[in-house]
Amino acid sequence: MKKKLLTIVLAGVTAFSVLAGCGAAGTDVPAEEVTMDTEAVAEIIAQEQSETASETTEMSDEERAKEVADLIDAIYVQERTDETDELCQKAKEAWDALTDEQKEMVEGEDADPDYFGRDTGDASKDDPLNSDDIGENEILVVSFGTSFNDSRVEDISGVEKAIAAAFPDWSVRRAFTAQIIINHVQARDGEKIDNVEQALERAVANGVKNLVVQPTHLMHGAEYDELTDALEKYADKFESVTVAEPLLGEVGSDATVINDDKKAVAEAVVEAAVKASGYEKLANADADKTAFVFMGHGTAHTAKVSYSQMATVMKELEYDNVFIGTVEGEPEETACENVIEAVKEAGYTKVILRPLMVVAGDHANNDMAGDDEDTWKSMFTASGAFETVDCQIEGLGRIDEIKDLYVAHTTEAIGNVGIASSDIVVPAETLADGEYQAKFTSDSSMFKVNEAYDDYGTLTVKNGEMTIHISLPSENIVNLYPGLAEDAKKDGAKLLEPTKDEVKYSDGTTETVNGFDVPVPYLDKEFDLALIGTKGKWYDHKVVVASPEK
Repeated sequence: MKKKLLTIVLAGVTAFSVLAGCGAAGTDVPAEEVTMDTEAVAEIIAQEQSETASETTEMSDEERAKEVADLIDAIYVQERTDETDELCQKAKEAWDALTDEQKEMVEGEDADPDYFGRDTGDASKDDPLNSDDIGENEILVVSFGTSFNDSRVEDISGVEKAIAAAFPDWSVRRAFTAQIIINHVQARDGEKIDNVEQALERAVANGVKNLVVQPTHLMHGAEYDELTDALEKYADKFESVTVAEPLLGEVGSDATVINDDKKAVAEAVVEAAVKASGYEKLANADADKTAFVFMGHGTAHTAKVSYSQMATVMKELEYDNVFIGTVEGEPEETACENVIEAVKEAGYTKVILRPLMVVAGDHANNDMAGDDEDTWKSMFTASGAFETVDCQIEGLGRIDEIKDLYVAHTTEAIGNVGIASSDIVVPAETLADGEYQAKFTSDSSMFKVNEAYDDYGTLTVKNGEMTIHISLPSENIVNLYPGLAEDAKKDGAKLLEPTKDEVKYSDGTTETVNGFDVPVPYLDKEFDLALIGTKGKWYDHKVVVASPEK
C-alpha cells in the first residue's frame, strides 16, 4: 500500500510540475509550493529506498552467514571425502567475502565466528611433513592433532623434530587421526596435513620397506586402538611395521600398578609447572598453599586407569599439592567437582591449572582456561574456596624430558625392525597383570614345549612385563639366551638357568625335564631365543608367544 500511495502522489506532483512549468492559465498553486511538494516526495522516496535496501541487506547478511555456517558444518566431520578439498576452499572464500558484522552472525551446529576468526598463531611456522622422497625407512609420528597453530608448532612439531634429530637416517613424517582438525587447518590456513590413511598411502607409493609408527597419544586408549586397526590393513604393504609405545607406556591392571614412563612424565610436568609458576621448588608452592591441578582428557576406555595411576605416582613422589583431573570426568574421581573438593579438603587456597595433554589446544584454551561458566577456571573460581585461580597454557610436547621419552620409545621400536614377518609389532602392554596360558612355538621341531602341555606354557604378566614358563621335552637344553647366539657367547651375558620340572604324561608316567622362564618382549611376533645343549654349542632360533588365555 505504501508503494502504491507513493506512486499516486508522485504522479500528481509530476503533473502539477508540468502545468506550473508551462505557465498554464487558471492554476492556483504557486511554483514554490510545487517545488516544496516535489522535494518532500523525493525525501519520502529516498527514505523508502533506504528502508528497502536495509531490509534487503539484513536478509542478505543472514543468508551469507548461514552459507558459511553450512559449509563449516559440512567439513566439521571425521571422514574425508572426494569433496573435502573443494568444501574447505569454498568455506574460506565465503568467509573472506563477509563483512565483520556478517562474520559475527555465523552460527551452526558446529560453526561459529571463531572457526575462521580466532587467532591461534602463525601456521606458516609449522611443517606438515607431507613431502615425498621418503626412502626405505620411515618414522610416522601420529597425533590426534590441534587447530591451535602455536601449540602445533611448540608441542607436536617439537616432538617430531626431536625424533628426526635422533634418527637422521630415517625420514620422519606426520599424520593426524582427527579429520575434523585436518579440515579446520586446511580451510583456515591452507595447510594440508595427512590423515593416517593418506600417510600410509604416501609411504607405499614411496617404496617404504620399514615403517615405525610413534603415537604421541598419552595412553593405550581408543585412539591407539583405532590406529593399530588402521595399520592392520597395510601390514602386508611393508617388510615390517612396528608400533612404538605411547607416552605413558603400559596400562597396568589397577591404580597401584605404575611404570617408569609414568614416573618420568610426572616428574617432568611438575618441574615444568613449578618453573612456570615462579616458585623455586614444589615445596615452596606447598608452603604457600598453592596446588597444581593437571587436567587430562579422560576416557571411557579401560585405559582410564592410567589417570588413577598418575595420581598414585604423584603420591609416591610425595607431591602432596599435585592433583589429577580430566575433562570427561572418567575415572570418576577426576571430575572437576571432585577435584575441587579434594583440593579444598587438602587446605590449599591457591590453584594453578595446567593441561596433562601433549598439546595445549582446544581443551586447554577453552575447557580449562576459557571464560564460560562451565570451564575449569570458572568452576574453581565459582566455588569461592580459592584466593587465586591461574592457568598455564602449555602442552607436554614442549618439555625436553617428554621429547626424550618419545625418542626412547622410538628407539625401542626401531630395535624391533628387521624381524622376518610382515605383521604389526605391538608392544606387550594390553594384558592385565596375572597368569595366562599361551602358545609357544619355534622354528625347529627339536625346540618345543613338552608334549604333555600341547605347545602351551604359563605366561605371567606383572607391571606390563611378560614372562612365559615352558617345560621342555628333556634335560638336553642346558641354557637359553634372549637374543642371538653370538651375544650369548660374550662375557657377562645373562643366561637363563633351568628349573627342574616334574612332568606327568597321559599314561600316568612322570619325568623330570628342564624348564625355563623366558622374557617375552611382545605377543604374536617372532623374537630371538638362542639355546645351548649338552654338547656346548649355541644355536639361533626364532620363537613366537601367542594366544594368551586366562
